[in-house]
Amino acid sequence: VQLQACGGGMVQAGGSLRLSCAVSGSIFSIASMAWYRQAPGKQRDLVARISSGGGTFYADSVKSRFTISRDNDKSTVYLQMNSLKPEDTAVYYCRMTVGSGYWGQGTQVTVSS
Repeated sequence: VQLQACGGGMVQAGGSLRLSCAVSGSIFSIASMAWYRQAPGKQRDLVARISSGGGTFYADSVKSRFTISRDNDKSTVYLQMNSLKPEDTAVYYCRMTVGSGYWGQGTQVTVSS
């Protein structure tokens, strides 16, 4: 299983980005997927999670600004990030929660003020 994340970049405060994470293998549709982020010097924190059935969870810091979604036909999970703030600056990682779990490589998101 491999997870390939992309979509990061640099944006001004108030802007938007959409992250994508494509998953190889045939178990995507039964797996919960999540996005985490890690800012310099800080721990890796959960940002959002979506179950195989589509149920979602968001960290309080991103509620109403970020939306997680999935496309089982494309084996891809997305994170739409709106109204970005400088404190959203971090490396974002996708994770597939099945078995011991799998991490994708990170994608850098930088929000300038």
